Amino acid sequence: MTPSTRKQRVRQAIEFQCPDQIPVVFWNRDQADGDLLLYHLSLGAPGDGSANAWDWSVNEWGYRLEKRGDGTMGHPVEPHYRELPGPAEIRVPELREAERMSATAAFFETCGDRYRLASLDLSGFTVYTLLRGFENAMQDFLLEPGGFAALMDRILDFECELMRMVARHGFDGIHFADDWGTQTRLMISPAMWRRLFKPRYARQFALAHELGLHTWYHCCGEFVAIMEDFHEIGVDVLNISQPNVNDVAEVGRRLRGRQCFMMPISYQTVSIAGTPAEIYAEARRLYDYLAVPQGGFIGYVEEYSVMGMSAANYCACGEAFRRLDSPS
Repeated sequence: MTPSTRKQRVRQAIEFQCPDQIPVVFWNRDQADGDLLLYHLSLGAPGDGSANAWDWSVNEWGYRLEKRGDGTMGHPVEPHYRELPGPAEIRVPELREAERMSATAAFFETCGDRYRLASLDLSGFTVYTLLRGFENAMQDFLLEPGGFAALMDRILDFECELMRMVARHGFDGIHFADDWGTQTRLMISPAMWRRLFKPRYARQFALAHELGLHTWYHCCGEFVAIMEDFHEIGVDVLNISQPNVNDVAEVGRRLRGRQCFMMPISYQTVSIAGTPAEIYAEARRLYDYLAVPQGGFIGYVEEYSVMGMSAANYCACGEAFRRLDSPS
């Protein structure tokens, strides 16, 4: 078999075209060790000069995340919109294309033959909750359906403009980060999710495909009930960010061979408290449930010393995915 470029390897895994080896993504450290590089699209407050930077103290939408020195991206402290804004009161960020794309030349040079993934950082429903506050957001669905629709659609429309921009600049995929699960179930009923969010996401994913972009969707928590929905509406790579709270065997029964997954070793359990041998076994378990010889699996490595991950376990996570070959 002719060795693939790293971009080809990722594409072949997504499209079930027999990659020469399993792609591995290093997310927040040592990205150059992986088959993909990530470009952040989010900006801070207008005029702060932060190109391609995570200024999470004040996001360009206006919500604030308080830094607490705990190694996280920050914590929401108050709603940006205490009252649901009318359509004319919604302040949508400017595209700021020159600023937002100012680091792409150096980024592409560093990429070499790697896959180029642009990330919305936080997106969709998650942005809505940060603007309105979580409790307000939950009430808006039922008590303020018109106001919810106006704000939600403005968020998604802006993300669509960002997708058009990254397609113009030659990226390969677009990454959404939008959590839907708690440790045990969805935050809202599957029926409500399908009514309020599925059609909206379907339009976004359809546009991405029209632009030639793969769609990558990150979701924390337990969300087995809607995984097939994500596949149906066009998610190319589904990141089950917490495999420890999802029935991976059931997911495999439903979607193995049809859906590409990006999977970590659980950073709540095995990658934190396990031995390297247990980490290797967990990588094999995930692969055997979710992958087929033609592809459908991407290993995901994230450094989580903030949650107690040792340096040895971090290294073992990367090594575990590199050791995989075919389902046992």
